[in-house]
Amino acid sequence: MNHTPRLSVNLNKIALLRNSRLTGVPSILAFADIALKSGADGLTVHPRPDERHIRRDDVVALAKFKRTIRPESELNVEGYPDARFIEIVREVAPEQCTLVPDLPGVLTSTEGWRLEGKDAIDVASVVAQLKMLGCRVILFVDPNPAIVEHVAEVGADGIEIYTGTYASEARSGSAANQLDLCAETGRRAQISGLIVNIGHDLNLVNLPPLLRRLPMVAEASIGHELTADGLVMGFGAAVAAYKRIMKGQQDQQA
Repeated sequence: MNHTPRLSVNLNKIALLRNSRLTGVPSILAFADIALKSGADGLTVHPRPDERHIRRDDVVALAKFKRTIRPESELNVEGYPDARFIEIVREVAPEQCTLVPDLPGVLTSTEGWRLEGKDAIDVASVVAQLKMLGCRVILFVDPNPAIVEHVAEVGADGIEIYTGTYASEARSGSAANQLDLCAETGRRAQISGLIVNIGHDLNLVNLPPLLRRLPMVAEASIGHELTADGLVMGFGAAVAAYKRIMKGQQDQQA
């Protein structure tokens, strides 16, 4: 790779554990600090309407916590672009917004924007609003090369390629087709002048081959698998292991 992609650590699962008690433990800010000191380039949060993990006040607290190290250390706020989400973005002014097509109640993000008909018109309107607030706007998309031209048409700055299907097929040893789709989607996005991010179910094993096929990746947002690794090896050590992979250094524990 000619450059080192950024590692944005998603703190949702830390918040999910915290929310199972009323003690405030584990502390979101404490784990944000560990992540940044262990090599993370930024932090990602997804404040869902039901606040089952990250809450609105967490986003505000993180923005304040990072105020002296922003914008170099970025805050990425992701979510469905309803009025509540836009209010949060207006309040904290994140460097990046990643828009996902999830409606309330879904377990996790499992598909990208279609950007067809009224959907495209609505997304274009939101993109314009967010860019006026000073945010870089990224759209969560499936690994589908045909979607790239539609992303450019609605005015977004880039894409985050959904890698959940790739991760699932990698577990069964049949990821070649998904790797090809991710690579071609990234290539077309790069040609179109779009930023290319990746995210969902990435881990120490499946991340290296994906990065080798996507040398243009700007950022990987990783939370669930990193947090699971942190339960075994320690959160800071897990962040450092993922950061080594981002630098192109295959980790010995992968």
